[in-house]
Amino acid sequence: MFPPARTSGAGPKTTLASSHCSMQSRCRCSAERPVRGLSSKRASTSFSNVRGSARSVRVSRSNSTWPLLPVSTTEFRNALRRLSSTTPEALSAVETRATASGFHTAVAVVLQADRRQRIMAALAARDAGFRYTLLFDQPPGDDLPSGAAVLCATTSWPLNESAVGSSSRSLRYFWTMGKLARKEKFDVFFFPTLYSYFPLLAKVPCVVCYHDTTAERLPQLLFPTRRNHLFWRVKSTLAHWQTTRAMTVSQSSAADLENILHFPRHRIDVVTEAADSVFRIIDDPAVAAAARARHGIPPDGALLVHVGGMNPHKNILGLLKAMPTIIAQHHLVHLAIVGDTSGKGFWDNVRELKSFVAGQPPLAAHVHFTGYLGDAALAELLNGAYALVFPSLWEGFGLPAVEAMSCGAPVLASRRGSLPEVVGDAGLFFEPEDPLAIAACVLSLLRDPARRARLAGKACSRAREFSWERAAELAERSFHRCAADR
Repeated sequence: MFPPARTSGAGPKTTLASSHCSMQSRCRCSAERPVRGLSSKRASTSFSNVRGSARSVRVSRSNSTWPLLPVSTTEFRNALRRLSSTTPEALSAVETRATASGFHTAVAVVLQADRRQRIMAALAARDAGFRYTLLFDQPPGDDLPSGAAVLCATTSWPLNESAVGSSSRSLRYFWTMGKLARKEKFDVFFFPTLYSYFPLLAKVPCVVCYHDTTAERLPQLLFPTRRNHLFWRVKSTLAHWQTTRAMTVSQSSAADLENILHFPRHRIDVVTEAADSVFRIIDDPAVAAAARARHGIPPDGALLVHVGGMNPHKNILGLLKAMPTIIAQHHLVHLAIVGDTSGKGFWDNVRELKSFVAGQPPLAAHVHFTGYLGDAALAELLNGAYALVFPSLWEGFGLPAVEAMSCGAPVLASRRGSLPEVVGDAGLFFEPEDPLAIAACVLSLLRDPARRARLAGKACSRAREFSWERAAELAERSFHRCAADR
């Protein structure tokens, strides 16, 4: 049984709404096989005449065989009826109503496998003129932010179940959540992620966090079918219509929101992410040694770590292709790949990755798939890492980089997207689509322990520049601007 609504007494109120989702779950699109013949070149998307009697969605990209997506009025309406979160993560929304005592802010949140929901706890912990209300699509657990009120619906399927595989959220689901959001009048409705968006049934100033534009840049690596892609674009269009202010997590993503999603720059707010306090330097070397032993990693030699989803755009395959070159020159090096391998997440390529390792004899003894790790276990492993390797083709922020830096690990990262902005001078960078460039970058650090030590010192300093408290402060500034913009 979920706890009763919590209120903080006198003063402003903020509402957070959340549906419980296992921290290990990662939703995926509704197909097991990739779409053939698709280029991984940069893609950009624009919508044309979406309000007219005939809708057309135009996709433009260089060197891509992804088909154009003409959308008739009938197709568009049918897509709205069957609106599906094809790459779902979190359901989140905040609304704020100005009163004599401050704002009444409602936030709907579906907890998920990533850590972005932590901003909700940081917001609820502040005393800055807001009262928060949490909205849930299922009865929540006990780990709710103190001082927040609760609104709860009971949908047939929670988001984390209804949006996995070939399932989808029904029109009834959206209607139920929309009615729940109308139970109180708020000033601002906040979706901490676009993936969690559902159409609001009232005209309310709305802040939507667009974490990145990977779906627009690399749709061929995120969507298994044309249908999935269409649903995503329809949902994105609806969210765009209802967005009063767009929030994002880096200056790189802010530029993408302006240039790809066509939000005016003055309507975009940047709210960075941060590592949890569990990510820190652990002085006891036995802890890191035990973490290696748990995953069958020998105690000797340098340990490289990759953390993230098992999705094609994360470019783990590119890192694996670089490993034979690295191993040939450093026989004791090992790679730990941390992430959910259950297949219950986004459209992933776990099978392809494991098949590649099995087919390369040098890799079988040097590459370790750890599966999903909780924060504490991950922090212990990172404390024994020589470096984090982050070869992603595109990132909106790159939270694993901040977590690794908090543990004193330098970051070897793709030079694309937000990673150079987030890592700064605490790491080295490479071209992610060139396995030889990845290998050269890794080898340069393996050969120079003194350089590694310098970067480790800078990593700790860099990580301290990010905090959830600062993120919450920036988010509330966005809420104020949103209320003023209506």
